Amino acid sequence: MRVISGSANRHRLVTPKGLKVRPTTDRIKETLFNILAPRIADIRMLDLFAGSGGIGIEALSRGAASCVFVDNDRDSMRCIKENLESCRLADRAQTVFSDATRAVSGLKAQGRKFDIIFMDPPYGRELEKEVLCAMKDDLLAEDGLIIVEAEADTDFGYLEELGLTAVRVKEYGSNKHIFIERKG
Repeated sequence: MRVISGSANRHRLVTPKGLKVRPTTDRIKETLFNILAPRIADIRMLDLFAGSGGIGIEALSRGAASCVFVDNDRDSMRCIKENLESCRLADRAQTVFSDATRAVSGLKAQGRKFDIIFMDPPYGRELEKEVLCAMKDDLLAEDGLIIVEAEADTDFGYLEELGLTAVRVKEYGSNKHIFIERKG
């Protein structure tokens, strides 16, 4: 796994050992950032279930102003910190060792807002729904975007109840990215 573009271009990233983390492949990451390219400069990003930090680090490398990385696994947090240091991006990053729902509550209490919120929770446990319910749109900046990486058959029929709407779905075979904005 590597950084694809920007100030940390081609830098190899360390990943946690074992099967706890599914790093987003370079091909999928490149597709995602081709979609996001017009929005990345100077944004505030939140990377939930951050794993190795690859998505948030890619955003920082491409010009995001800041990124908060959240994960509740010690090995993942060690990798994120190591990757941020080796890519020379730690000065624009914050790491939060917590489960995503608790972190969302804490960030809301601080009045934080993010232009892009990315989450890649473990599949099949409905954690994306739990976090979206906890978040509602309270963490989302004006014209902000939430992106969820999920299994291809994951149902997001509940979004309207949360005041959110899916504006795009990009499928990759067994998984997908769903792009979510405020409804209306």
